[in-house]
Order: sequence, then structure tokens, then C-alpha cells
Amino acid sequence: MKKDLVAKALREGARLKEALARKESDRIVRMGRLLVRALKTKHRIYTCGNGGSAADAQHLAAELVGTYENRSRRALPAVALTTDTSALTSIGNDLGFERVFSRQVEALVRGGDVLVCISTSGRSKNVLEAARAARKLGATVLALTGEPGEPLGGLADETLKVPSRQTPRIQECHIAVIHLLCEAVDRAFA
Repeated sequence: MKKDLVAKALREGARLKEALARKESDRIVRMGRLLVRALKTKHRIYTCGNGGSAADAQHLAAELVGTYENRSRRALPAVALTTDTSALTSIGNDLGFERVFSRQVEALVRGGDVLVCISTSGRSKNVLEAARAARKLGATVLALTGEPGEPLGGLADETLKVPSRQTPRIQECHIAVIHLLCEAVDRAFA
């Protein structure tokens, strides 16, 4: 890889984060408040996504259960629906891959909980099914996408759309937003 390609990618990532700072700061604050409200009222946070977005979903849940920066706050109830290989493989085998998250949502999620759906395209069928199932149960749905971000954006209570179609740059912004959400939770539980 050449130095100019590295610089170009870093500049594009910085440009996208600047765009989010200008256009989406209020939305990120609202999303953080929704997570905090759910946790303060004894509800749970669930996360899902595929591939790199699955890793991001797990990262969010791990920071809430473990610790982000506030090492003195209590552990918070968060579950990544991407981690139970027995559930994923049995549901995928018996009911189809598009149901691997929605079936878990049906079993675990309750009204007042929050489901964080991560899909760079906004079109992942299993994530869409999870969002639909969560809405039916009265859960709040938060979405992290890229452009165009639909149809997932239309299923969520709040949708943050990174203004890009490049998966790596979108994922870089998603992890920055996830860290900001974790910071909001840390501050609320300080």
C-alpha cells in the first residue's frame, strides 16, 4: 500500500467524522439518552449485526457489561445477539439465516428494552427482521447505517446514517459513535 492511499483513507474518515459532528451530534445525544433511560428503568440493551457490524455489536455490549472508562460504575445488562453459536446455527439451520436475530429477540426482548441494529447498507435481512420483531414487542430500535440506510432506517426510532457507501469508512464512524454512546452511559452512571 502506498502512503498516498493511507493518507486518502485517513482524510476521508476524518471528513466523515466532521460531517457527523456537524449534522448528527444531536441524534447521538438522543441515542445516548435512550440507552441511559432504558438502563435506569431496569431494561436491557441488545445488539446485532453481521460481519464487522457483528464485531461492533459485540464491542458495544462488552463495554456496557464490562467497563468503558468509568471503572467504578456497575455492570449494565447488555447482550450481543451475535455471540451464541448454538442459537445462531440451530436457528439458521431450522428456520433460516434471516431469522437468527429475530428469533432471539422474540425470546429475550421486552417492551422498554433497546435493540441496537448495525448494518452498513441498511438492508441486512436478518437485522431487518430483528428490528421488526423488537418493534412488535414495544422495544426501542436504534440503527447505525451508511447510505442510503433503508429500509432499516424506516424501522428505527433513531437512525444514524454515515454519509458514505464505503463499508470500511462507515464502520470506522460506527465505532466512534459506539464509543460516544458508551461515554454517555458512563457519565450517567458515574
